[in-house]
Amino acid sequence: MAKNDKKKRNWRDKYRFSIVNDTTFEEVWRVRLTQYNAFLLITGLVLFIIGATVSLIAFTNLREFIPGYPDVTMRRNILMSAIRLDSLDKELEMRDKYFANMNAIISGKEPADFYSVQDTTGNYRSIVFKNTPEDSALRARVENEEKYNLTLGPSSLESVVSLAGLHFFPPVKGIISGRFDERTKHFGTDIVAKPKSSVSAVLDGTVIFTGWTMETGFVIQIQHTNNIVSIYKHNASLLKETGDLVKAGEPISIIGNSGELYTSGPHLHFEIWYKGSPLDPEKHILF
Repeated sequence: MAKNDKKKRNWRDKYRFSIVNDTTFEEVWRVRLTQYNAFLLITGLVLFIIGATVSLIAFTNLREFIPGYPDVTMRRNILMSAIRLDSLDKELEMRDKYFANMNAIISGKEPADFYSVQDTTGNYRSIVFKNTPEDSALRARVENEEKYNLTLGPSSLESVVSLAGLHFFPPVKGIISGRFDERTKHFGTDIVAKPKSSVSAVLDGTVIFTGWTMETGFVIQIQHTNNIVSIYKHNASLLKETGDLVKAGEPISIIGNSGELYTSGPHLHFEIWYKGSPLDPEKHILF
């Protein structure tokens, strides 16, 4: 019991630490501490040093000097590689699905993505179609109204001298930064527009390709009637998928600056192809 009391007194005993001038023996500075206070002071100082060191490493660029820690360039390359790998996996999956569907069609089978569910809720064999007076009156009325309508009949380009008979919806409103030049193999028109502007389809059609390429970034291609294909490149994101039906003027993507080649800022590279040959978009569209 006496030993414990003595230890407690030792922890409470005060000690003086002083600095004395060696020449005049004058006491310049002093501090009085107990063993308990000295222990707390040293512990707090050690914790402060540890916290400051961790903060400097976590929130400053000093962490890049740690062996094995990736720098900014390496982290950016890792992120870009992951994005490209994901896009490549998607493209390979779409390619395999396309080949599987083509093989099924050639073999006379149904494509893998085709689902046909028979409706068994009614007996359709008992339905008998007959001409009614109302149906005959409607037919006669329609035939009479459309008798002198010159817009009816085939609308294929084979019956049109040029593409002047078609109305192309502008894909985006902006300033032309690059013009069509077949000599330099620039088969489209570059249009600069406001950031995050929506890109619209120029005609009704079906999306035949959506994907990402290293040169032109996110690309979407639309097949229209009369052997016309429109191509939209360097998009920031795509709003449609392969197989979707689109209307003229319907948003299909967001303008951007994707791709590592052939781009120096946010813009749309737009192309029109007719029967496998490129056309100058400025001759058919007012941007």
